[in-house]
Amino acid sequence: MHFLYNISISISSLFIWLSQFFNPKMKLFVKGRKSVFKTLKSQIQPEDKTIWFHCASLGEYEQGVPIMGATKKMFPNHKLIVSFFSPSGFEVKKNNSVGDITIYLPLDTLRNAKKFIKLVHPSLAVFVKYEFWPNYLFQLKKNNISTFLVSGLFRENQIFFKTYGSFMRSTLQNIDHFFVQDEASKKLLKSIKIENVSIIGDTRFDRVYNQLKQDNTLDFIAEFKQDKICAVLGSTWPEDDSILLEYINTSSDKVKFIIAPHEVKPARIEGLKMNIEKNTVLFSEMEGKNLADYKVFIIDTVGILTKIYSYADVAYVGGAMGKTGLHNILEPAVFGTPIVIGQNFENFPEAKKLQELKGLFSVKMTLGCSAILFKLVNDDDFRKKSGLIAKKYIQDNLGATEKVMNYIEKNLL
Repeated sequence: MHFLYNISISISSLFIWLSQFFNPKMKLFVKGRKSVFKTLKSQIQPEDKTIWFHCASLGEYEQGVPIMGATKKMFPNHKLIVSFFSPSGFEVKKNNSVGDITIYLPLDTLRNAKKFIKLVHPSLAVFVKYEFWPNYLFQLKKNNISTFLVSGLFRENQIFFKTYGSFMRSTLQNIDHFFVQDEASKKLLKSIKIENVSIIGDTRFDRVYNQLKQDNTLDFIAEFKQDKICAVLGSTWPEDDSILLEYINTSSDKVKFIIAPHEVKPARIEGLKMNIEKNTVLFSEMEGKNLADYKVFIIDTVGILTKIYSYADVAYVGGAMGKTGLHNILEPAVFGTPIVIGQNFENFPEAKKLQELKGLFSVKMTLGCSAILFKLVNDDDFRKKSGLIAKKYIQDNLGATEKVMNYIEKNLL
């Protein structure tokens, strides 16, 4: 089976190489990997001590940051290597301040895995949430390198738990310890005879809680908001727009809207603006404008949404009206903000729990979306109570990072 896997990876690499000529994102995927080994050779010496963190994309990076920071403090003489699989993670975080070296992960061929592990020679390898690359994991085991999974989340429909999943089950055997988010994940791993598991929760709670210690001031947002109720619509997709626009266009002067679309390409921004009937300003065009005069503020840039959430009285988090995946609800929750999302969030346990607690509300159609937004905007007690529930949910789930670091301190030092 391993032989067949290696053949499939080789075939996939050919199609990936061809796809760069038709897809800008895949062009970044291919181009970014060309210089990885050269970078590693020039920046890592044989005598260097290193620790390797792998993140599939941006969301996993955010989960890994608390542990990366704590690891740097515990191992100050080690270089921290951060790898990404997806361009959407690497291109945003390639200049991060946490990793000493940030790179794309070369495709999981046997040759790449051997070369990568030889050059990086980590003392510890940490995979965040998921992405189980067989050749890398086999090489880590072969070289006696401690390997952890942190903030792991397993579901019954994954290949590991299928009758035909024996090869991928054998891949998991190369991980020395699993730090998982919930009891369900631990039970699933136990069903395939994996017992080296600890339930720690989700490190994202620690990550977002740390945002409260930062300076979240954005003067232009304060100028725009004034004394109005502010609804922040974050990481939205066209599917989200379809249920939000009616409320935006019919809303009273009591509320203002900040919209931060997931994609900020000109065509996306222009299409959104054309469908809004209220006075609207773009971030890219705000210079010289009296922002207080506007009803809707479209953020056609990236990297400031987390701070914008600190100004929100109500938040809508995108991704769950379609199939792209719900974006991070914990970012607004930490500021005590009630949250509205779409209907497709079955793979997001934090959303399920916060809905159960009444700090989050799921909608399916325009009518329901308008109704809950109207209530949150106009019923002060309801809004404040829901927001406090969201904030307490964050506070009650802190500590995952500390649990991981305690284990490392006891078992690796």
